[in-house]
Amino acid sequence: MKRGTKYYPLFEYLEGLGRQDTAELSFAQIEGIIEAPLPASARKSRSWWANSSGPSRVQAAAWMEAGYHVSSVDLEQERVTFVRPKPPYHLVRDLREMEWNAETIRALRQHMGLTQKEFASRLNMRQQTISEWETGLYKPRGGSIALLNMVAERAGFYKAIAESADQEGEPKS
Repeated sequence: MKRGTKYYPLFEYLEGLGRQDTAELSFAQIEGIIEAPLPASARKSRSWWANSSGPSRVQAAAWMEAGYHVSSVDLEQERVTFVRPKPPYHLVRDLREMEWNAETIRALRQHMGLTQKEFASRLNMRQQTISEWETGLYKPRGGSIALLNMVAERAGFYKAIAESADQEGEPKS
């Protein structure tokens, strides 16, 4: 998320919530945060709040890069709820052998509460590499997999996945 863009203050606000799982905001609160009115389409169309990225979706980049997704929108009451996605425990074959793909890499980064840039810095990699992994353009190989396993272990990611599976009563297949 580029500093100075219209929705950068929303990104900063959400990122500043730390590890808070849910944030419910009114449209007026969001307008106060970004210090500008939301477009009419934000009040009329649920698709404006979709969790999809792209060059014309700068608003979605604000919450997604901060580690949140829109879980519900009430256009009548003008309220939106942002949530942090839970780790995708269903992708784990063995808690010591993670299948590193776009979803699990993004989940690890979000579990750590980091932006792509911060995550890349921790791994001593380019942000572009992280972005390519998270979009599924490439998958990590060799030493990168070993590094991700080590970082996941130290960040308590495997434990969070196991606890999430236990809470939901799902098998850790």
